[in-house]
Amino acid sequence: MTELGPVTWPPHPIETERLILRESAARDRAVFIELLAAPEVHTYLGGPRGRDDLERELPEVPGQGPGCFVVDLDGTMIGQILLRRVPEHGRPAAVGKVDLGYLFLPRAWGFGYAAEACAAVLDWFDGVLPGEPVVLHTQTANLGSMRLAEKLGFTEVERFHAWNAEQWLGLRSPAARAGDRPAVSG
Repeated sequence: MTELGPVTWPPHPIETERLILRESAARDRAVFIELLAAPEVHTYLGGPRGRDDLERELPEVPGQGPGCFVVDLDGTMIGQILLRRVPEHGRPAAVGKVDLGYLFLPRAWGFGYAAEACAAVLDWFDGVLPGEPVVLHTQTANLGSMRLAEKLGFTEVERFHAWNAEQWLGLRSPAARAGDRPAVSG
């Protein structure tokens, strides 16, 4: 039993047209450091972490555990997708629901990889935990993330102020299943 519920982890890799969503491996460590230290990636996430700190703190195989998918393009990690249950101290509208988060290297932006990977993870999630709603948090200033949320079928639940910025909370209800969602493209 995981924080996602009765889900066997890790799942078999998920393959899309261009990507493989898989469990983390030791070979991904350098990319995790690059991802977590990139100022562009953390513009809306409170800022990057220092490389030296990451080198010291990250385990040999970072990103292991239930809900963490490495996004692999041609054998190389380009991003990460996380599914985590929102704890009791989260936004009341989100508590107990599963939150979708994602980070991609700047060189992977603009090609539709995030949409493709997130849609595949949501389809997988629908198969293993049917009927479970999913939430997504982002800053309203993060226009790319706002567009992606809409493409994936999330609808606004609330806006709130936190971390010195306006935040957006969206919900993807169980009814927004793969067959009911609009097609996701780049």
